[in-house]
Amino acid sequence: MAELPAAEREGYLTLALVPGIGAARLSALIERFDSPNGALAAPFALLRTVPGISRAAATAIEQADRRATRHILDALARCSGHLLVPGDSRFPAALEVIPEPPTCLFAQGNVDLLQRPAVAIVGSRDHSLYGREVCRALARAAAEAGLVVVSGMARGLDAVAHVGALEAPGATIGVLGNGLGVIYPAANRELYNDVGSRGLLLTEFPPGERPSAGSFPRRNRLISGLARVTIVVEAAVASGALQTVACALEQGREVMAVPGPITSPVSAGTNRLIRDGAAPLLELDDLLAHFAELTRPPGAVGAPAVPNLAPLEGRLVNALWAGPCRAEELVEASGAPVWAALDALSGLELRGRIRQEAGGMYRLVPPALFT
Repeated sequence: MAELPAAEREGYLTLALVPGIGAARLSALIERFDSPNGALAAPFALLRTVPGISRAAATAIEQADRRATRHILDALARCSGHLLVPGDSRFPAALEVIPEPPTCLFAQGNVDLLQRPAVAIVGSRDHSLYGREVCRALARAAAEAGLVVVSGMARGLDAVAHVGALEAPGATIGVLGNGLGVIYPAANRELYNDVGSRGLLLTEFPPGERPSAGSFPRRNRLISGLARVTIVVEAAVASGALQTVACALEQGREVMAVPGPITSPVSAGTNRLIRDGAAPLLELDDLLAHFAELTRPPGAVGAPAVPNLAPLEGRLVNALWAGPCRAEELVEASGAPVWAALDALSGLELRGRIRQEAGGMYRLVPPALFT
């Protein structure tokens, strides 16, 4: 569809808000009557001649209320938002070709981010410390490499992904399951403001619209649709994050998963994805292989998963990959004298590769995997 004149945008939004008028019927209406306003002015009998327009749909178009549209546009202006419609230079081309493309989008923030290469990073609301640290480090590293990090602004790893990208400082897009101006969950108020001012908030729901049970599955197809690659960091078998994976696969997008301990319920879904053919994400290069147009940050080219380690340190880190260990377990796994293993552990801890927690347990610090 060609870019709409300003005088037609109100009419387009009025049509787009008619229940049951999706992208295909909307396009057919505009083609038949030359413009959105032409379709709104068409008599009932002519509307019924358009393929897919039922009696109920034709009646709804005749009764469409432009006052409601103006109310939405006023609310959008109050939050400094933007209305994006197919054919606009700022409308993301990637979303025009997905199944059930959005008829329009409401955006707040830097809309130029929609034209940059993007990765979707999603995960469970209930997650482990391992998942949180991997997600944050991965999002930060992806943003530093020049990718826009897309996620769903939900509680849990979605929020962590946005935070990691903003720490870079980098770019992030938060896709909402509700309208602009509605902060859900309420605990994400600060994050909502940060993403809106430093990144981009995006939704297909009008300003002020509250979330519903069906709005989040619809949001998920936009998260994966914006991104060339969708990464799942942690997900239980029934996690909502796997709905985003289903959308990505239907859209022909690449899916990657972060492996986790086979004993962890929140890694059961991701480990099954890998078993069933998803690419495992072990280091940043695994992701960047899908973005040949990017230039790697200095010092990152060809970096191994855990760089700059002596052989003994490498054995200790490998032992910690499966999960936290006590010092005596690490000494045994290293095959080195006690004094040498403890000295290596101290060196790794000083350099931020590992940390010692309460109870004397050592844990790998995941950010080292993405440097």
